[in-house]
This record gives sequence, structure tokens and C-alpha cells, in this order.
Amino acid sequence: MKATPTTMALRTLKSLNKHHKSLLLSQQQRRPSAPFSTTVDLPRITERRPNESGRGGRASDAGVKVALFGATGFLGRYVSSGLGSNGTLTYIGTRGDEFAYRHLRPHHELGRAKFSYYSSRDKQSMADIIADADIVINLIGKYYDTKAVSTSVWEANVDVPKTIAELCTEMQVDNLIHVSSAAANADSSSEWARSKAEGEKEVLKAYPWATIVRPTQMFGHEDKLLNTFARMAERFPVIPLVDGGHALTQPVYVDDVARTINRIVDDPEMFEGRRVDCFGPQDYSYAELAKFVYDITEQEPTLADVPAEVVKYGAKVLQYEGNPMMTPDMVDLQTEDYLPEMTAEKYAAQKQLGKATPIEKIAFKYLYRFRKGGHFIHAEGYH
Repeated sequence: MKATPTTMALRTLKSLNKHHKSLLLSQQQRRPSAPFSTTVDLPRITERRPNESGRGGRASDAGVKVALFGATGFLGRYVSSGLGSNGTLTYIGTRGDEFAYRHLRPHHELGRAKFSYYSSRDKQSMADIIADADIVINLIGKYYDTKAVSTSVWEANVDVPKTIAELCTEMQVDNLIHVSSAAANADSSSEWARSKAEGEKEVLKAYPWATIVRPTQMFGHEDKLLNTFARMAERFPVIPLVDGGHALTQPVYVDDVARTINRIVDDPEMFEGRRVDCFGPQDYSYAELAKFVYDITEQEPTLADVPAEVVKYGAKVLQYEGNPMMTPDMVDLQTEDYLPEMTAEKYAAQKQLGKATPIEKIAFKYLYRFRKGGHFIHAEGYH
């Protein structure tokens, strides 16, 4: 008897049903019966398996937890951005409200940053931030006495780093990165430079294998170096150069320093107990920097050679501004060279951390706004 199309279709359907039943039976034999639920078969997102981490990057898990102090400062925002880009789970300590750190939120994927309030005088609140961290980064520092909460330069640069280092030792944190300064010097005429040196000493005393990062003066969009020259020219017709502006400085791009810190986070054991100096490719006198700035901004103030003691009279008035552009202690700092203390051998060893960005490559991007008419004043069709 010849099979019709209908008969063939029925036979195929019976064969598929038989195969499906045998497949279900084999699956039931392989695993015990369970209630109707997806929790048995699907992994929970909130539960990580051992060693479940990636190489880092946005929307990934770098497998590293970092506690970051001083994230809302100049350098801190760049370090925070780097940590977020590498997929690092970051605990960020803050002393302000949500408006003080909201610019840091886009740096991290949702759930990859935790913001916690702390007081530098409440040790337990700082311990809560450090508790789950593999690495602690301290960027806290002040160049003037804060009036709102009566925080002195010495407290910010010495007492707070000391407390963080002691907590890292007590809580057995794997690594500590402390950011100091290339100007740190116990014999300096500047209280700020002396406090930075004392802060290093206290950190290494409490946590001997800490990594000390010592940048020179940093430049960048929010800096207090090049921007200060331009802002002073907006307010004053005469700009004083402390002792003629002959002291030397070797400015470093702030993002280069942040990348160096993130490089240390990638391989902290390699930098344990070491001092890492961060500096630009060329040194300049303060007089040269002032002329460089005004060449970009096209401002025309008078540059005057003024003795340090005379400049201090004006600085004593300016120091009472909310965010002072000049203090008597800053005048003392500008009488000394702000350069890294390195031998030729140490300089050669630093090559592994990358090439420094020239100041000429970045400065125009944020100084042109001081021009009268802005960036397009010399372009046809915009005025």
C-alpha cells in the first residue's frame, strides 16, 4: 500500500514524540527531580564563583578592591576615572554631601563604586572604608588651613596619612599607595614641604612596605599652577615674580601621575617599599612659565621682580580667600627648586612607567579661555 502525504506526516510526528519522551527520560535520570524553579539551573548574578574575574575594563571585574581617599581633589578625579576604566571595585571616602562627589559617579559602572562618609578625626569611619580593600590609596593633602572644619596643613599632611597607614597595618591590607610630593623636605622654609616630608616618615614608620609616589607640580585643566598665573592677570595689572621667578620646577601632567598610580594598582607587589618620582620632560623657571601662559592667553600684565618678603605682604591678605591663589607659605615654596631628587640610575629605571606628556601639548586646551574673545577671536566668521 502506497503511503500518502498525510500518513507520512503522522509517522514523522510519532517518531518525534517518541524521541522527545526518551530525551526527557534521560534528563530525569541524570539529575534528581526539583521544584519548578529557574534558581537551580541559572547562576545568580550576585554570586561570584572562585577566581571569576577578567582583565579589566568598562563593565568588567578586574578582581581588585581599592579604597580611595582624596578622590574629590585635583589628582583624585583622574585616579578615580582610571580605576573605573579598569573595572576596579572602588570604595571612595568623602567628607562632603552628594554634590561634592557626583562628578565621580560616571567614572564607574553601576555598583562598582561605593561612596562612604568619613571624618578624618573618626578612626572607625576610616576603618569602615578600608575594611574590604586589597589596596588603599591616599591622596589627601592641603596647602592651606581649612577654615570650615578647622583642619590644619599639618593634620591633613601628617596626621591623616599616619592614621591610614596604622589602619592598613592593623587590618592587614595588602598594599598602601601614599602620594607625597617631590618638594617634601624636612629642611624646607615651607611648612607645607616640611609636613609632606613628615607625612612620608610617619607612613613608612607605620607601614614600611608602602609605595610612595612623589610628583612635581602638576598641570591640567583644574590646576593651581598655570591657571593661577592667568587668574592673577585678570585681577591685577602687575604680577610679582618671587625673587625674580628664578627657582626651577618640572611640571608633570596630572593624568600621567594618575596613570602611574593605576599602573601600580595593576602590579602592587612590584612597587612595594619603593619610591616613585613623577615629573615632566623639562624644567622651567617660574618666570618662564608666566611668559608661556601669557603667550597663550594674550594677557599683558607687567611682570615684576619682587623680593619674597615683600610678596608675603600681599599673600597675607589673599590667604583669607575661600580657595586662596597665594599664601605666605606658597611664597616660601617658590623660593626653592621644585625638582625630583634622582640619580641617573633611578631616572633610567623610571622609563618603564611611560613617557611624560609635554606641557605645550596640553596647556592651550584650557588656557585659551582666558583670551578676550576666546578661542575663535582670530578665526574669520565667528565675530
